[in-house]
Amino acid sequence: MASITKSYESRDVEKKWYAAWLEAGCFAGKANPVKKPYTIMIPPPNVTGVLTMGHVLNNTIQDILIRRARLEGREALWLPGTDHAGIATQTVVEKELRKEKKTRHDLGREKFIEKVWSWREEKGGIILKQLQGLGASADWSRTQFTMDPAYSQAVLKVFVDLYGKGHIYRGKRMVNWCPASLTALSDEEVDMRPTKGTIYQIRYELVDQPGRFIEVKTTRPETIPGDVAIAVHPDDPRYTDIVGQKVWRPLNRTQIPIIADAAVDKEFGSGALKITPAHDKVDFEVGQRHKLVPIDVLTPDAKLNELAGPELAGLERFAGRKKAAELLKDLGALVKEEPYENNVGYSERAGVPIEPRLTWQWWLRYPKVEEAKTAVRDGHIKFYPDRWSKVYLHWLENIQDWCISRQVWWGHRIPVWYAKGVDKETLTEADLLDPTKVHISLEGPADKTNWTQESDVLDTWASSWLWPFATLGWPDKDAMEKAGFDYFYPTSTLVTGPDIIFFWVARMIMAGLEFIRPGELLSRRIPFKNVYFTGIIRDQQGRKMSKSLGNSPDPLDLIEKYGADGLRFGIISIAPQGQDIRFQEERIEGGKNFCNKLWNASRFRQMSGEMADNSSIGAILARVEPAKFDADDHAIMDRLLSTTREVDRAFTEFEFSAAVQTLYGFFWNDFCDWYVEVSKAKLQDPETKANCLAIQDLVLRQTLVLLHPFTPFITEELWHLLGYGAEGTYLMRDVRLDNPSQLAGRGLQIDHNAAAQVGHLKAVVSQVRAFKAEQGEAASKVSEFVVEAPDHHWAVVEANLAKLKRMVGAASITRGAMSANAPATVTLFGSWNLIKQLKGDPAVEKVRLQKEIEAMAKHIAGTQARLSNEAFVSKAPPAVLDGARKQLADQQAKKAELERLLAALG
Repeated sequence: MASITKSYESRDVEKKWYAAWLEAGCFAGKANPVKKPYTIMIPPPNVTGVLTMGHVLNNTIQDILIRRARLEGREALWLPGTDHAGIATQTVVEKELRKEKKTRHDLGREKFIEKVWSWREEKGGIILKQLQGLGASADWSRTQFTMDPAYSQAVLKVFVDLYGKGHIYRGKRMVNWCPASLTALSDEEVDMRPTKGTIYQIRYELVDQPGRFIEVKTTRPETIPGDVAIAVHPDDPRYTDIVGQKVWRPLNRTQIPIIADAAVDKEFGSGALKITPAHDKVDFEVGQRHKLVPIDVLTPDAKLNELAGPELAGLERFAGRKKAAELLKDLGALVKEEPYENNVGYSERAGVPIEPRLTWQWWLRYPKVEEAKTAVRDGHIKFYPDRWSKVYLHWLENIQDWCISRQVWWGHRIPVWYAKGVDKETLTEADLLDPTKVHISLEGPADKTNWTQESDVLDTWASSWLWPFATLGWPDKDAMEKAGFDYFYPTSTLVTGPDIIFFWVARMIMAGLEFIRPGELLSRRIPFKNVYFTGIIRDQQGRKMSKSLGNSPDPLDLIEKYGADGLRFGIISIAPQGQDIRFQEERIEGGKNFCNKLWNASRFRQMSGEMADNSSIGAILARVEPAKFDADDHAIMDRLLSTTREVDRAFTEFEFSAAVQTLYGFFWNDFCDWYVEVSKAKLQDPETKANCLAIQDLVLRQTLVLLHPFTPFITEELWHLLGYGAEGTYLMRDVRLDNPSQLAGRGLQIDHNAAAQVGHLKAVVSQVRAFKAEQGEAASKVSEFVVEAPDHHWAVVEANLAKLKRMVGAASITRGAMSANAPATVTLFGSWNLIKQLKGDPAVEKVRLQKEIEAMAKHIAGTQARLSNEAFVSKAPPAVLDGARKQLADQQAKKAELERLLAALG
């Protein structure tokens, strides 16, 4: 057995064990009827992606869950993969082409797709390698890609099936349009940014009442030639007499009607709204209700076309805006213009403002909507935090058809063919059903020479919504059997962000219900049983971390600096369930410090005595002698069992931060700061040494097992260095977690009264140390204390006198009464007090106490404000609320004690 070195070198340990795990096939998930399955499908990162802090949090949680499942004896499968990310990947490759002064059109579709595949083989999937550096224990042999041939077949089959069922249609509707990429976008691909601009107040003259005007406000005067009406609220008395009349549109002058519609906000501006159905989603809906014909005045690349009129045609949209304002001013139609800031949608990839645009697209009417509601409402699928279930159900109540087509080349090309000579822009719904005009199938028409395939590809989400089952071989029966579909599906847990609850989570649920095991119980068709929503990582100013803001550290730098375990432990420690996270690098450093503490404590154990048989928990227990237990032995075992129970509870409730904090408190405070310290005397006594070492071995063993999901590298290393693992075995694969009842069932009967007594003594020591720190007295400085207590409490102090003196740095602890001369009570301990007599100037002490009371009052007010905040109380997990209430009680008790001390000084 190798010696534990003086310092922990994380890089060497991480490389060694990850390579060993891979070589031994420790990550493989194989159907095993003897075990219960536990399955996680990685939310596939974009093939263009690199590791971010969001990925660190999300994938660390997944790895924690999968490693815990292995320790529980389950057959765990964490299936990795990447998403082809149609627009993002095409944008990257086109950027490379521009360096060669080429466009994709210079290459043609086939050659361009070949170039994308080449780029993917060379540079795609970097993030998966980076996840391995984080310790991700995914089954890399099963890695999937949404453009793999088998996966692509599943995507296209779904399109054909849903079209045949009447769920897919082609229609001309409003979409988010990127004028740079020339494609429709999903809402998720649009960034809303606060943008400074101008708002223009414009007047429209009534046709039949010259000299009377109706005024509107707009940020986009260049779209005025596309106005088809002016709308007012039907209950607005200012306009009741003119509804139904007409006004002159000032640019590209013509008559347009005044209509009444409840969509108009009476309080905004003049209460009148210009209706431009081809360039605004709300206007389009108003136009539909009033059967108004849209006028599209923009080209696909956002230039004004001939319908905008001769003075604007050909101008880029922002130049057109400036020109339109000048024209309105010359016409006397511009009343005024003012600075204005509003949120404008930008194309996430191209970085340009999007256009609401009326285009022909392929649309999907969602299947299994009612069942998708039932799945969550009735608890077949549980959300953590539960509040997201309300958001999910609200969206399903107001669901709108999904635009599933994109005007790019990289992606799953829609399996629709048009007969040559057919203009797809003029096709009716009846034409789509005419096999002489349109052909829809997986294989395509037999004679493709007379047909032209649809140029559009499917939205990336229209492939990733099949991820939970297409990755397990669906729909090919042989592939499903080989992948263990019936064993691993439904999957166990999905870890994702709430920002894609509609784009991905809800759609996966509907896809699973539609395509998997039709006719069977809903619980066998859902894609997953639990969904854990992570929070967003923000900087100390509350801003979302991003490369563009430059406020996000590089996770690879953090791993280099603090180790993968330090990063994992630190990031989880600041991530309460589902809450946004204020990133603190010092907490990552705290993760590294914890690993060092674990290393040093293990080294202390190895140096304290011979390592006996640690090959199994039974072997260790055979060396434990309960008859020789003192109160400290009972206390550490009691805390070990309660810590195990609390960690179990935290995993059941998906409270990973609570689990980390519990383990930190137990190991650092209860074991290292207390038990290891009191062990030093026991190790000098031949009567107690062997039993003490066996208890330390038992505690360290259980601690390493509990910690392993969070800090896999250092725990695996120490597992072997302390002799817990036989050669050729691994903590991560071959060990099963002993729960508290199993440990207690092996003859460890805890004296809870003795354990409670130690708990009181620890509280005293903690408060004495804090008091000495407040007094500016060194922790090791010898002090004198007086105990005021009845006989039975003094007996407790007297029995632990040597220990107390050593732990608090006291020269003496004697029995006596509280002096009237400026006493300072360190702690209230039941009916007795441990007192340190003040010897300094009472006036100075009064000033110090008054400042502490004022500071404590501020802390109390802050905590009370949090607990009075309905937003905090309604969203915070129970453990966080309980912690805040306990904090308030402690603060109030501390303030009361300080006030008592101040009063005693006169």
